[in-house]
Amino acid sequence: MEAKQQKTTGRRALLLNCIVLSIGHCAGPLVARLYFLHGGNRVWLSSWLQTGGWPIILLPLTIAFLQRRKIDPTSKFFLMKLRLFIASAVIGVITGCDDYLYAYGVARLPVSTYSLIIASQLAFTAGFSFLLVKQKFTSYSINAVFLLTIGTGVLALHTSGDRPKGESTKEYVIGFLMMLGAAMLYGFILPLVELMFKKAKQEISYNLVLEIQMVMSIFATAFCTIGMIINNDFKVIGREAREFGLGEAKYYTLVIITAMIWQCFFVGAIGVIFCGSSLLSGIIIAVLIPVIQILAVIFYGESFKAEKGISLALSLWGFVSYFYGQIKQNKKRKKQTPKTEMPSPPNP
Repeated sequence: MEAKQQKTTGRRALLLNCIVLSIGHCAGPLVARLYFLHGGNRVWLSSWLQTGGWPIILLPLTIAFLQRRKIDPTSKFFLMKLRLFIASAVIGVITGCDDYLYAYGVARLPVSTYSLIIASQLAFTAGFSFLLVKQKFTSYSINAVFLLTIGTGVLALHTSGDRPKGESTKEYVIGFLMMLGAAMLYGFILPLVELMFKKAKQEISYNLVLEIQMVMSIFATAFCTIGMIINNDFKVIGREAREFGLGEAKYYTLVIITAMIWQCFFVGAIGVIFCGSSLLSGIIIAVLIPVIQILAVIFYGESFKAEKGISLALSLWGFVSYFYGQIKQNKKRKKQTPKTEMPSPPNP
């Protein structure tokens, strides 16, 4: 009975993290693009906002701490040990590099091209998952990776006509390469986080997962802060806000909302790794790419061509394929697991 309750709780936690990841992944690129569309041009600031919302994590950590104190008055606020802190800090710096590459690509590329390149992230995640955490692949998971990669790759069709006006070929190519680097690097980060969980040498709870994400975000933000200082971004934020196309008040509102939304993405991604795997996190990110395309059509008036519809269908097919395989695996495990006999009552 207890095992069944734990399984149900695990599924609910996975579903919740999938929802949080979906919100962050679908809304993040749209608000990031909104910043650049209306006169924003600070790439380091855009990268800083991807992890700058880390203080939000203090709220659930404080609530969890107060609950622990009721049971154990000697309980500490932070559960993380030094080994895990160092690993989280290193991954945080890598994440900061990835933030900059991603922000540079968003500043130079339209959503269609960006989505195409991010499609390659799933292939990188699958490859690094196999190398780092010995991820086992079934025919269904391989089929899912293939369909999701092809589905998002279909978006490459007609992207030449989506190049922003007034942008040179050199800027476009650099943006393309930067986004490809971001896809490869984040495809490495996801399995690296899973490997950290396995090598932690302490029990990993969801509370500890939030601590890990906060430390990663702090170091990623620190990395981007150094970039902003070198680039003199802090000196021009006020002027940029006054000249922003939507107005100064909406500029600062957009900055705050962007930081909160991106934190949803990162918390959801690491939560899915904790409840599932890095491969599952990569699959959810990939399956949402066509959804971002549809949202871009709705909010920014981008054209919805036939290839985007095909991409959406293939991505949904791959998503269903993955979970169908998981269901079959679970049923197979249940059949293989021997039922434990109830102990017979003692003779009177």
